[in-house]
Amino acid sequence: MLSLDIAATGMLAQQLNVEVISNNIANMNTTGYKRQRAEFQDLLYQDLLRVGSASSDAGTVVPAGIQVGLGVQPAAVYRISEQGSMQITENPFDLAINGKGYFMVELPSGSTAYTRAGAFQLSADGDLVTPDGFVIQPGITIPTDAISVTVNASGQVWVTIDGQVNPQQVGQIELATFANQAGLEAIGDNLLLETVASGTATVGTPASAGFGSVEQGLLEASNVNVVAEITNLITAQRAYEMNSKVIQASDEMMSSVTQLR
Repeated sequence: MLSLDIAATGMLAQQLNVEVISNNIANMNTTGYKRQRAEFQDLLYQDLLRVGSASSDAGTVVPAGIQVGLGVQPAAVYRISEQGSMQITENPFDLAINGKGYFMVELPSGSTAYTRAGAFQLSADGDLVTPDGFVIQPGITIPTDAISVTVNASGQVWVTIDGQVNPQQVGQIELATFANQAGLEAIGDNLLLETVASGTATVGTPASAGFGSVEQGLLEASNVNVVAEITNLITAQRAYEMNSKVIQASDEMMSSVTQLR
């Protein structure tokens, strides 16, 4: 019976769905995390009577035919890049992007990664780095005698030096955007990599056309909606149970056939 295999594909699909939902819930407090959604598509169809085939010598055709679906398969796990809420931290090195764009981070390999998590810190040399010690690009060094640091909406970094009246600019934060943000490859640690699907990064200054502004003393929270995720989890669980019921019913039907005398 095809229903056994069809229901099995449904159970596997809902298993993946639950795994995606559980990852969203697990990262509900992860800075800059973007929730994901599983997408599915139906499998090939078996034509028992092809639609449009001739049904008589008079030229009549079959209007609908008989097609039996063979189940479901995962198509993609799509990242939804909507804005997360802003959380006030009052830490001068916490930065949030209000709008489009990603901070650029230099990895130890020399390649560039991208992130929305702006929980930055200072290294021993005064460089602005991620919690893992990766330097943001372009590099920004805060003088050791600075008594205050200000980052404006355009990404300009100004410091006030002890004993000086006028602040001085020590760097410029730049952002990167992509034609297809969902095409970025997640590698963990709140970092994403450019791929062929995402397109080449377009780099620009914050608050300019096509780029979001930088907010100091704030962090962008995860965009996970817990109520929606719990609802989706219940729906996926019920769908899994219904597919298991189909397997159980098919097994009982086959058992009835084998018991015929």
